[in-house]
Amino acid sequence: MGQVFIAGGAGKIARRLSRQLRERGYPVRALHRNPAQTGELEALGVTPVLGSLLELDAVQLATLMAGSDVVVFCAGAGGKGGQEMTNAIDGRGLVLAVAAARKAGVRRFLLVSAFPESFRGEQVSQTFENYMRVKKLADVHLAESDLDWVILRPGTLVDAPGTGKVRAGLAIPYGEVPRDDVAATLLEIIERPAVGRVIIELTQGDTPVGESVERFSRA
Repeated sequence: MGQVFIAGGAGKIARRLSRQLRERGYPVRALHRNPAQTGELEALGVTPVLGSLLELDAVQLATLMAGSDVVVFCAGAGGKGGQEMTNAIDGRGLVLAVAAARKAGVRRFLLVSAFPESFRGEQVSQTFENYMRVKKLADVHLAESDLDWVILRPGTLVDAPGTGKVRAGLAIPYGEVPRDDVAATLLEIIERPAVGRVIIELTQGDTPVGESVERFSRA
C-alpha cells in the first residue's frame, strides 16, 4: 500500500478520507497546524504531521512529504480570516504544495477544488467571489504542472450520510454531494493510477463511486 500525504488533514473531507484509507490498509500522514488536533488524528489511525502552510517553505514541506506516493490537497481557509487567508492557504498554499511534491519526487497529486457554478445566480460576498477566483487560479497552476494530477470539483458539500453513489463528469449540472462520497471518490481515484490529468466535477447521483471513477481511466 502506498503512503498518502494529506494537506489539510484535520478538515472534514480529509478526516473521512483518512478513515476510509486506513480501512483499506493505507498508511496516511496528515498535515495539520493545530496541536490540539493531534490526538483526534491519531484516533483515526493516521500519523499526524504538525506544520502550517503559512510557515513552511517548499524544502521543509518536501521533507515532510518524503516517502509518500500520493499528495491529496484538502487544505482551505474555510471562509475564516477573510480574503487574505484564502489567498494564503487555498492559493499560495497550493503553489507551495505543488513545488514541495516536485522536490520530494511525489508525482501523483489530487486537489479538492470548487464547483464553478457554486451559488451562481445568488447574491454572494466579495469574499466568496475572491474564493472562487483563487480556486480557479489554483486549478490552473496544478493543471500546468508536470505532475500526474487530478482536480476534483465537488458541488455544495453536505454532512448527510454518503450513499456510495455519485454523478461524475467533465461537465455536469450543479448540485449537492455528501462529504462521505467526496472522500470515497478520492479513495477510488487513489486506487486507480490510470486516472490522471483530468478535472472531474462531482455531485450526488445514481452511479456507484467506483464505476463513476473507472470511466476516467486512461487506456
